Amino acid sequence: MRDWLAYRTETIGFVPTMGALHAGHVSLLGQSKKEAGITIASIYVNPVQFNDPDDFEQYPKTLEADLKLLDEAGCDAVYLPSTTDIYPEGMGALLHYDLGSLENFWEGEHRPGHFQGVCAVVHRLLDAVSPHFLYMGLKDYQQVAVVRRLIAITSLPVKLVGCPTIRDEDGLALSSRNARLNTAQRKQAGSIYEGFMRQLSPHEFEQFLLEHGFEKVDYIACCDPLTLEPVYDHKPCLMLVAAWIGAVRLIDNYFIS
Repeated sequence: MRDWLAYRTETIGFVPTMGALHAGHVSLLGQSKKEAGITIASIYVNPVQFNDPDDFEQYPKTLEADLKLLDEAGCDAVYLPSTTDIYPEGMGALLHYDLGSLENFWEGEHRPGHFQGVCAVVHRLLDAVSPHFLYMGLKDYQQVAVVRRLIAITSLPVKLVGCPTIRDEDGLALSSRNARLNTAQRKQAGSIYEGFMRQLSPHEFEQFLLEHGFEKVDYIACCDPLTLEPVYDHKPCLMLVAAWIGAVRLIDNYFIS
């Protein structure tokens, strides 16, 4: 990657992915192509951000289709590192990143170690690519906040651009995990967006999802969009949702005014 970039003078836009690409990723590439001279994507399923080994094993892998999509979207280069490339000294002694309260609630509480794993891989990818702009989707809102914190504490010279969530016709946020839903589950999954539109309270929202095919709700919370700290007067706020339908865990967020 560094050899390919050695004689480039253009500004670099970077879209890190774990593959199983969809229209949401294409939108990130499109934003990069508007703002940067060259656009680079990476595909790497990062084992250290999975706190459930089964989830890592079942994560969809569609490399041939992904490369075709990237080519059609006008991506200039694709970085396909191995685990040895990313973690040449192994995965047993990684840096610890001071993320403050960001890793103590919501995804941090339900997926211990997840955000440390995200920071480990993003730090290494940014070191390899040295981009001027980093494009990430706001569907993973807390992850974007964590990476923004990573950039601040490491003084990495990159601008993080959070891009809007891309949704299907029924409002379901596009996600690589959606490919694991069967036909019935996929139809029921649209209930998350319907709950946002109804502006339900967290308790009402949880009951609504459980009545529409979801087996378990990890959290539904109203929080401050800057700090992600919980707020208790409901409006306005950023509403976060994480819920299970079958063996698939879906997350989403929406601004409630």
